[in-house]
Amino acid sequence: MNNREKKAKLYLTFRPFLGLLFSSFYNPKIIGAEHIPAEGRMVIAGNHKHALDPILVDVSTNRVVHTLAKKELHDGIFGWFFKAMGTIPVDLHADRNKEALEAAIECLKDDCLVNLSPEAKRNYTDEVLLPFKKGAVVMALRTGSKIVPYSITGDYKFRSKNLKIVYGKPVDVTGMEVPEANEYLFNVIHDMIIENRD
Repeated sequence: MNNREKKAKLYLTFRPFLGLLFSSFYNPKIIGAEHIPAEGRMVIAGNHKHALDPILVDVSTNRVVHTLAKKELHDGIFGWFFKAMGTIPVDLHADRNKEALEAAIECLKDDCLVNLSPEAKRNYTDEVLLPFKKGAVVMALRTGSKIVPYSITGDYKFRSKNLKIVYGKPVDVTGMEVPEANEYLFNVIHDMIIENRD
Protein backbone atom coordinates (compact mmCIF):
# COMPACT_ATOMS: atom_id res chain seq x y z
CA MET A 1 0.00 0.00 0.00
CA ASN A 2 1.48 3.37 -1.03
CA ASN A 3 1.42 6.55 1.06
CA ARG A 4 -1.53 8.05 -0.78
CA GLU A 5 -3.59 4.92 -0.16
CA LYS A 6 -2.59 4.84 3.53
CA LYS A 7 -3.90 8.41 3.94
CA ALA A 8 -7.34 7.47 2.61
CA LYS A 9 -8.47 6.40 6.06
CA LEU A 10 -12.14 7.25 5.53
CA TYR A 11 -12.19 5.20 2.33
CA LEU A 12 -10.52 2.24 4.02
CA THR A 13 -12.93 2.47 6.96
CA PHE A 14 -16.16 2.74 4.96
CA ARG A 15 -15.38 0.44 2.04
CA PRO A 16 -15.80 -2.93 3.85
CA PHE A 17 -19.23 -1.92 5.21
CA LEU A 18 -20.26 -0.32 1.94
CA GLY A 19 -19.11 -3.39 0.06
CA LEU A 20 -21.11 -5.72 2.28
CA LEU A 21 -24.28 -3.63 2.01
CA PHE A 22 -23.89 -3.11 -1.72
CA SER A 23 -23.21 -6.76 -2.46
CA SER A 24 -26.05 -7.97 -0.22
CA PHE A 25 -28.57 -5.61 -1.78
CA TYR A 26 -27.64 -5.76 -5.47
CA ASN A 27 -26.04 -9.22 -5.70
CA PRO A 28 -23.55 -8.28 -8.45
CA LYS A 29 -21.36 -10.77 -10.27
CA ILE A 30 -17.74 -9.61 -10.35
CA ILE A 31 -15.68 -11.37 -12.99
CA GLY A 32 -12.00 -10.90 -13.83
CA ALA A 33 -11.13 -8.74 -10.80
CA GLU A 34 -7.77 -10.49 -10.72
CA HIS A 35 -6.76 -8.22 -13.60
CA ILE A 36 -6.70 -5.29 -11.16
CA PRO A 37 -3.14 -5.39 -9.78
CA ALA A 38 -2.47 -5.80 -6.06
CA GLU A 39 0.00 -2.94 -6.30
CA GLY A 40 1.27 -0.41 -8.82
CA ARG A 41 -0.41 2.10 -11.11
CA MET A 42 -3.31 1.28 -13.39
CA VAL A 43 -6.08 3.10 -15.22
CA ILE A 44 -9.46 1.37 -14.89
CA ALA A 45 -11.95 2.36 -17.59
CA GLY A 46 -15.40 1.22 -18.67
CA ASN A 47 -18.93 2.18 -19.54
CA HIS A 48 -21.20 4.32 -17.37
CA LYS A 49 -24.83 3.25 -17.06
CA HIS A 50 -25.77 4.14 -13.47
CA ALA A 51 -24.75 6.47 -10.63
CA LEU A 52 -23.66 3.43 -8.59
CA ASP A 53 -21.11 2.22 -11.15
CA PRO A 54 -18.13 3.64 -9.19
CA ILE A 55 -19.17 1.69 -6.10
CA LEU A 56 -19.30 -1.49 -8.15
CA VAL A 57 -15.70 -0.83 -9.15
CA ASP A 58 -14.73 0.01 -5.55
CA VAL A 59 -16.01 -3.30 -4.18
CA SER A 60 -14.07 -5.23 -6.82
CA THR A 61 -10.71 -4.64 -5.13
CA ASN A 62 -9.25 -4.18 -1.67
CA ARG A 63 -7.21 -1.22 -2.91
CA VAL A 64 -8.18 2.45 -2.82
CA VAL A 65 -9.71 3.52 -6.12
CA HIS A 66 -9.52 7.19 -7.11
CA THR A 67 -12.58 7.82 -9.28
CA LEU A 68 -13.20 10.87 -11.44
CA ALA A 69 -16.53 12.32 -10.26
CA LYS A 70 -18.49 15.35 -11.36
CA LYS A 71 -17.46 18.61 -9.71
CA GLU A 72 -20.97 19.26 -8.36
CA LEU A 73 -20.55 16.40 -5.89
CA HIS A 74 -17.48 18.08 -4.41
CA ASP A 75 -19.18 21.48 -4.21
CA GLY A 76 -22.32 20.21 -2.48
CA ILE A 77 -23.12 19.64 1.17
CA PHE A 78 -21.41 16.23 1.11
CA GLY A 79 -18.33 17.55 -0.68
CA TRP A 80 -16.14 16.71 2.33
CA PHE A 81 -17.16 13.07 2.02
CA PHE A 82 -16.26 12.77 -1.65
CA LYS A 83 -12.93 14.50 -1.05
CA ALA A 84 -12.17 12.18 1.87
CA MET A 85 -13.02 9.20 -0.34
CA GLY A 86 -10.29 10.25 -2.76
CA THR A 87 -12.48 11.13 -5.74
CA ILE A 88 -11.11 13.54 -8.33
CA PRO A 89 -13.46 16.41 -9.31
CA VAL A 90 -14.12 16.92 -13.01
CA ASP A 91 -16.18 19.65 -14.67
CA LEU A 92 -18.49 17.88 -17.11
CA HIS A 93 -19.44 21.18 -18.73
CA ALA A 94 -15.89 22.19 -19.63
CA ASP A 95 -14.31 21.46 -23.00
CA ARG A 96 -11.10 20.50 -21.24
CA ASN A 97 -10.40 19.38 -17.71
CA LYS A 98 -6.72 20.08 -17.26
CA GLU A 99 -6.87 20.12 -13.44
CA ALA A 100 -8.68 16.78 -13.27
CA LEU A 101 -6.27 15.26 -15.79
CA GLU A 102 -3.23 16.47 -13.88
CA ALA A 103 -4.66 15.27 -10.55
CA ALA A 104 -5.30 11.83 -12.02
CA ILE A 105 -1.80 11.71 -13.50
CA GLU A 106 -0.30 12.57 -10.10
CA CYS A 107 -2.28 9.69 -8.57
CA LEU A 108 -0.93 7.32 -11.18
CA LYS A 109 2.62 8.54 -10.64
CA ASP A 110 2.13 7.60 -6.99
CA ASP A 111 1.27 4.05 -8.14
CA CYS A 112 -2.48 4.36 -7.49
CA LEU A 113 -5.59 3.10 -9.27
CA VAL A 114 -7.61 5.67 -11.21
CA ASN A 115 -11.12 4.82 -12.40
CA LEU A 116 -13.10 6.72 -15.00
CA SER A 117 -15.61 6.32 -17.76
CA PRO A 118 -14.33 7.71 -21.06
CA GLU A 119 -17.98 8.39 -21.93
CA ALA A 120 -17.76 11.20 -19.31
CA LYS A 121 -21.45 10.91 -18.48
CA ARG A 122 -24.17 8.33 -18.06
CA ASN A 123 -25.48 6.76 -21.24
CA TYR A 124 -29.24 7.28 -21.55
CA THR A 125 -29.31 6.41 -25.25
CA ASP A 126 -29.89 3.16 -27.13
CA GLU A 127 -26.27 3.19 -28.27
CA VAL A 128 -23.93 0.65 -26.71
CA LEU A 129 -21.46 3.41 -25.86
CA LEU A 130 -21.27 7.18 -26.12
CA PRO A 131 -18.22 8.62 -27.95
CA PHE A 132 -15.11 8.44 -25.77
CA LYS A 133 -13.24 11.39 -24.35
CA LYS A 134 -9.48 10.98 -24.57
CA GLY A 135 -8.61 11.32 -20.87
CA ALA A 136 -8.12 7.63 -20.11
CA VAL A 137 -5.61 7.01 -22.88
CA VAL A 138 -3.82 10.31 -22.28
CA MET A 139 -3.36 9.36 -18.61
CA ALA A 140 -2.05 5.94 -19.63
CA LEU A 141 0.35 7.31 -22.24
CA ARG A 142 1.73 10.03 -20.00
CA THR A 143 2.39 7.70 -17.06
CA GLY A 144 3.28 4.45 -18.80
CA SER A 145 0.20 2.83 -17.30
CA LYS A 146 -1.83 0.02 -18.74
CA ILE A 147 -5.64 0.16 -18.80
CA VAL A 148 -7.92 -2.47 -17.29
CA PRO A 149 -11.15 -2.30 -19.34
CA TYR A 150 -14.50 -3.25 -17.85
CA SER A 151 -18.09 -3.66 -18.92
CA ILE A 152 -21.13 -3.19 -16.68
CA THR A 153 -24.32 -4.88 -17.77
CA GLY A 154 -27.64 -5.75 -16.17
CA ASP A 155 -29.89 -3.89 -13.75
CA TYR A 156 -29.40 -2.29 -10.36
CA LYS A 157 -32.33 -3.99 -8.64
CA PHE A 158 -32.72 -5.67 -5.26
CA ARG A 159 -31.03 -9.08 -5.45
CA SER A 160 -30.48 -8.54 -9.15
CA LYS A 161 -30.29 -11.62 -11.35
CA ASN A 162 -28.16 -10.02 -14.06
CA LEU A 163 -26.02 -7.17 -12.67
CA LYS A 164 -22.47 -7.93 -13.72
CA ILE A 165 -19.10 -6.23 -14.04
CA VAL A 166 -16.46 -7.96 -16.12
CA TYR A 167 -12.81 -6.88 -16.18
CA GLY A 168 -10.66 -7.66 -19.17
CA LYS A 169 -6.93 -8.20 -19.43
CA PRO A 170 -4.88 -4.97 -19.17
CA VAL A 171 -4.61 -3.04 -22.42
CA ASP A 172 -1.25 -1.57 -23.41
CA VAL A 173 -1.51 1.55 -25.58
CA THR A 174 2.22 2.32 -25.51
CA GLY A 175 3.42 3.57 -28.86
CA MET A 176 -0.05 4.47 -30.12
CA GLU A 177 -1.16 7.97 -31.01
CA VAL A 178 -3.98 9.29 -28.82
CA PRO A 179 -6.77 8.95 -31.45
CA GLU A 180 -5.69 5.39 -32.29
CA ALA A 181 -5.46 4.42 -28.61
CA ASN A 182 -8.86 5.93 -27.89
CA GLU A 183 -10.51 4.07 -30.76
CA TYR A 184 -8.84 0.84 -29.68
CA LEU A 185 -10.09 1.22 -26.10
CA PHE A 186 -13.58 2.07 -27.34
CA ASN A 187 -13.70 -1.08 -29.44
CA VAL A 188 -12.45 -3.28 -26.59
CA ILE A 189 -15.09 -2.03 -24.15
CA HIS A 190 -17.82 -2.02 -26.81
CA ASP A 191 -17.13 -5.69 -27.60
CA MET A 192 -17.04 -6.59 -23.90
CA ILE A 193 -20.48 -5.07 -23.33
CA ILE A 194 -21.96 -6.97 -26.28
CA GLU A 195 -20.34 -10.21 -25.18
CA ASN A 196 -21.49 -9.97 -21.57
CA ARG A 197 -25.08 -8.87 -22.05
CA ASP A 198 -27.57 -11.51 -20.92
